[in-house]
Formats: sequence, structure tokens, C-alpha cells
Amino acid sequence: MKKVIVGMSGGVDSSVAAILLKRQGYDVEGLFMRNWDSSLNNDIEGNPDLNNDICPQEQDYNDALAVCKKIEIPLHRIDFVKEYWDYVFTYFLEELKKGRTPNPDIMCNKYIKFDMFAKEAKKLGADYIATGHYARIKDGKLLRGCDQNKDQTYFLSQLSKNQLQNVLFPIGELEKSEVRKIAKEYKLVTAEKKDSTGICFIGERNFSKFLSNYLPNIPGDIVNIQTEEIIGKHIGLMYYTIGQRKGLNIGGNTERIFVVGKNLDKNILYVAFGDSNEYLFSDSCIVEMVNWNADKSITKCSAKFRYRQLDNEVFIHFLENGNLLVKYPQKIKAVTPGQACVFYLEEECLGGGIIKEVYKNDQKIWYL
Repeated sequence: MKKVIVGMSGGVDSSVAAILLKRQGYDVEGLFMRNWDSSLNNDIEGNPDLNNDICPQEQDYNDALAVCKKIEIPLHRIDFVKEYWDYVFTYFLEELKKGRTPNPDIMCNKYIKFDMFAKEAKKLGADYIATGHYARIKDGKLLRGCDQNKDQTYFLSQLSKNQLQNVLFPIGELEKSEVRKIAKEYKLVTAEKKDSTGICFIGERNFSKFLSNYLPNIPGDIVNIQTEEIIGKHIGLMYYTIGQRKGLNIGGNTERIFVVGKNLDKNILYVAFGDSNEYLFSDSCIVEMVNWNADKSITKCSAKFRYRQLDNEVFIHFLENGNLLVKYPQKIKAVTPGQACVFYLEEECLGGGIIKEVYKNDQKIWYL
């Protein structure tokens, strides 16, 4: 009998993944990862989360434990706090310092869940590892999850072909509603549990209060790039991303306002008025840190420049330094340095990388 170690997060998706594997006849065991030390947040004053009898991470562990007892599988626990700090959180902070918008969940998958976790699973005798991601693997290829609204291949785009070996995604063929139905049938404590939102180490906490413990707030001017007028004050460039509309606190305007750029040297946040303003759009970008799991002769495919975005037709060209030149002559809104650019051929996720520079009419957009 083949052994599978399932990453049990304390959520409904990993719970049902374990159930499905048991149904399929595998020898199933769970492994819970502790990736963040909640005591690191203790200096955030006035946060009701810190006054609870039990922190959210411990509640997740208790939920995972209850599920494993219910379906009669053992649950192991491993501490990756140091590794998470070194490979994910440090990266997150460094990117913010550069004025970019990082996606730590992608790096968590690359360095923790499908590297450190996989190594620990092997120590436990695993033939396979499994997670509750909405994705599929077929013939060694990473495919979108069948639930298009929940597909998580965007977050798995940095996984190499080697990392995808001996990996199972049991719920990849299911819709979210089907997953919850199975959990209810088994009367699991996670059946009605809300999906986690936001960045894992911040959770439901106030983002700006949390971040101020690690990076200093440096307020500065908000400038209308269309008129060069100062129209407000920002609380720190790290709190804003390209295309952002909410939270700018600029009153007295009926037209919608968008963040379109940052000048780190002058500590200026640039905004522009109107959904179709020219400053929001670009027609090409350079993508670095490229992970590519397909034929490099591909020149045309589709891409997502952020998770919830629809597919965009793009033309790609590998540069000598390994970066990708990505062109989209139809122009795309709010392509943002630091975010992931993920490539697809229909259902297959070809790989992805991190947006380094953004261009329009062959000119680098200087204010990004």
C-alpha cells in the first residue's frame, strides 16, 4: 500500500483531500506545518485577535487534529518558523522596500510546502505528498483545477517539474460545493469553516499596523500625475499597489482615482483619474525568476498578471539572461512589478515568473 502524507491546514480542502485518498486505498497520514510564530505580533496593540483564548494558528491545528481523529489517520506536526522567515517573510519585506508588490504565498509553495514539507514527508516514509490545492497533474503537467473560480495553479507556478513529481491534488477535479458536501457528510468540524483570506502570517489583522513593526512608515505626497499637483498624503509607499483604488483618502472627487506609480527617491505616490487613463496601461514587460516547465519554442500563449485576472493573450521571447520578454499589444491594465506573471496553454500551466519592469511603446515606465 502506498503511503501519502497530506498537508493538513485545518481547512475544509485539506480535510476532504485526506478523505478522498483514504477512499482510494492509500495509507494516509497528516502533517501540520507551523510556519509563523504568533508571538511576533504581540506588539500590535488593540488587536482583538491577540486577546483570544487561542490564537488562529493553534485553532487550525486543533481543527486538523479533530479531522484526523474523525477519519482515523495520524497527525504529525512540524515547525518551519525559521525556514518561513528566511525564505518567505524576508523576501516579502525586501520586495516591499523596493516599492514592489510581492506574493509570499507563491514563495511559500516553492520553498516550504513543496520543498521542506516534501523532505519531512519522506522521513515519514511517504511515497507521495498531497495538498488541498485546486489543481491537477496529468502526464507530469500542471493543469488548472476544474473549479475555475478556485483554480490555484497561479500560486503553484514556481514549482519545478521535479517538485511536481509524486504530488497528488485530490480535490482538483471537484467544485468547491462538492468539497463542502463531502465534509458535511463526514460531519467534519471544518465543513462550514470559512476559507482563509489575505497573507497567511497577517491573517485578519490590520495590514498597516502589522507591517509597521518591521518597516518604518514614511508618509509623503500623493501627486496627480496628469497635472503634477499634490492632492493628498500617503502613509508609506509600501502600503499601495499599482491599480489600487480604495484607501487613498482623497476626498472631494467624483471621478475614480487609481494608483499608477511610485517614486522611491522622492517618496511620491502617483495617481491618475479615470478608469481608462493612459497611465494604468502597458504593452510589454520583463519577467525574471522564470520557472518554465514546457517547450521553450513556445512564442504565443495566455498569461495572468494577477490571481483573479482573466487570461490575456501574450507573445513571449526568452532573453539570453533567462528572463522573459512578454508583449501584449492589446494593452493591459495595472501590470505590477513584484507580482507573478503566470503562463498557460489552455488548461496547462506552463510556469511563471516575477514582473521586473513594465514598458509602453518600448519605453520603460519610469514611475513604477
